[in-house]
Amino acid sequence: MIKNNSGNRLVNPILWISTLYFAMGMPFVTINAVSGIMYKDMGISDSKITFWTALIMFSWTLKPLWSPFLEIYKTKKFFVVFTQFAIGILFALVALSLQLPDFFKYSIALFAVVAFCGATHDVVADGTYIGFLTNKEQAKYIGWQGAFYNLAKIISSGALVYFAGVLEKTKGVTHAWMLIMGIYALLFFALAVYHYFILPKEEREVPKEEKSARNVRKELLEVITSFFTKRKIIWSILFIILYRFAEGFAIKIAPLFFKAPRSSGGLGLSTSEIGLIYGTYGSAAFILGSVLAGYFISARGLKKSLIWLCCAFNIPFIVYALLAYYQPVDLLPVGVAVVVEYFGYGFGFVGLMLYMMQQIAPGKHKTAHYAFATGIMNLGVMIPGMFSGMISDCIGYKMFFIWVLVATIPAFLVTLFVPFPYLENQKEQEINQ
Repeated sequence: MIKNNSGNRLVNPILWISTLYFAMGMPFVTINAVSGIMYKDMGISDSKITFWTALIMFSWTLKPLWSPFLEIYKTKKFFVVFTQFAIGILFALVALSLQLPDFFKYSIALFAVVAFCGATHDVVADGTYIGFLTNKEQAKYIGWQGAFYNLAKIISSGALVYFAGVLEKTKGVTHAWMLIMGIYALLFFALAVYHYFILPKEEREVPKEEKSARNVRKELLEVITSFFTKRKIIWSILFIILYRFAEGFAIKIAPLFFKAPRSSGGLGLSTSEIGLIYGTYGSAAFILGSVLAGYFISARGLKKSLIWLCCAFNIPFIVYALLAYYQPVDLLPVGVAVVVEYFGYGFGFVGLMLYMMQQIAPGKHKTAHYAFATGIMNLGVMIPGMFSGMISDCIGYKMFFIWVLVATIPAFLVTLFVPFPYLENQKEQEINQ
């Protein structure tokens, strides 16, 4: 039985799954994609943008190191509300920093703290999802989870980027982006208040006598040891790193490629046009892909579905190579390309998330182990993202997106041989034994 803060009323899981994963997606997308468009508008080079915005995302890789502490101190609900409120404050500070002479230095430092809070929020949000839903419910809602996580991508890199482009015409670049960062701040304040009242109430907290420094260290060592001694874990790690490897290159450069002048091999789109493409053409395609994938997996099973999900995720990157080669002037072919890529992204992404939940996370420390898995997965996006700008500067956008297609090959190879150490219908109590 899932209860709200009052402890006496049932709450439909979709009411908190939707907003919780929307809140999870916002910091990641803002740092990984939107900040790049903002810095591009403000005159920062591609190589500098991609390196620093990728580097500060290292928090999403390191989050397993503090995840056991989150299971010991306070409750998941406490950390959800706290981190959302903190992120709201940090976005407000980013807005103020943009008017300073050394705005890049200060804003990127603040984004690094946003990344730390966002990574912490990921741990407790995933722990709430895993802890309060059965395996069957996880499969049922995985499409909605992925849809709302990536709806944050659509709203952030679509609607808000479009609004920034509109504001630039009247307010100027700096003040336009200050207002956008202020909107992020208000949004997270609202989410913190909402989740205080709507998130499910946990059955118990860890007894105070268990909260000693010695037990914390022992718990952390146990979590790390038990994770890396799981059955066939090396193959599973290779899978979660390489599945999104090509995306790590593409996702950092695509918006910069859209905005770059045509003389430099880009498409020469305005900020508002980029937001319009992501926010209209891409939004429906992505949500549709995510939801359909959930039902597709539920009907066929994850093991039989995974190679098809990998194809859907990686093959659509070919649209960027076509756009770079033909450099269309009209928005329609660009929009069609984004629809294809976003549908495939939505359809393929949920398979990776469900694999980590059901084939890596199960066991005594499922929240912490899921955090380990998602943190390692982030390396597959972060490392290529850090160097994507330097590579594109060296070989140009046309050859860069050909390289992205080559980078998809490892994903197909590991997906064909990925292990399934747990039966898909295996009961949670059996896994914990």
